[in-house]
Amino acid sequence: MYDVIVIGAGPAGLQAALTLGRMHRSALLLDSGEYRNGTVLHMHNVVANDGTPPSEFRATARGQLAEYPDVEIRDVGASHISGREGDFTVRLVGETEVSARRIVLATGVADDLPEVPGLAALWGTHAFSCPFCDGHEHAGRPIAILGAAARAEHLISLLGRFVGAISVFPVGGDFSKEERRMLEARGARVSAVAADGVERDGADVIVTAGGSSMSVAGVFVASVEMRQRAPFAEQLGLAMLPSGAIEIDDFGATSVPGVSAAGDLAHRAALPGAMASVLLAAAAGQLAAIGIVKALSAGQ
Repeated sequence: MYDVIVIGAGPAGLQAALTLGRMHRSALLLDSGEYRNGTVLHMHNVVANDGTPPSEFRATARGQLAEYPDVEIRDVGASHISGREGDFTVRLVGETEVSARRIVLATGVADDLPEVPGLAALWGTHAFSCPFCDGHEHAGRPIAILGAAARAEHLISLLGRFVGAISVFPVGGDFSKEERRMLEARGARVSAVAADGVERDGADVIVTAGGSSMSVAGVFVASVEMRQRAPFAEQLGLAMLPSGAIEIDDFGATSVPGVSAAGDLAHRAALPGAMASVLLAAAAGQLAAIGIVKALSAGQ
């Protein structure tokens, strides 16, 4: 039996495993090979790793974890969790079962994009959602924003200071007159009809709407829906927040004793939502591991 099984090997899971390994707690890290930033070419806004490819970041972390004999890594996903604090059973893909005293969920979330033809193929390379992660690369260049008016206005407030012209396109229906006025007051050009396709054109993106087209440097999506990537929150009956994330305390503990969560699948109730950030995910993984080490050391 392991002290801890960490499910998910993104920044949160990798950091949790590192912290556990440094405290000589036996840990199994499960890596399904599925990552929220799996299509992203370069990470940004990550100190000492600004511009690093995510795959390189993960490979470096895994190489460092190999120096800790108490950490085992398996390239396999999990399908089911059962049991209770001190005696959890995790069923791996392929029906093998492993057990642990504690669980860390670090499986992240998945992004559901609006149904605009071509958008999924550009996700992470030419189409984005986070201005902190990808806004700087579009400084002084024209961009398009696709999606809901309220979120579009928020993106304009962040990006409008340094990008070039901003064009906003509704998806799945037109904006109301009030929404058009609100967005135009922010200085954006607002399309009268919904976007009906996007495609790559060299280094740029062509957005089509109602028979017309426009070339922009990149697309920011204002209608991305996030959901739990894995079924474990439902399986375990974890308390959830209105954002769709798992509710945790300051050290990542969930409502089920012995189960912690870290990364963008969880946040504290005081926050409006999870923050999509490599650094914050890693910090959450460290806090979750610290909380578990403290509990195990106290004999809980």
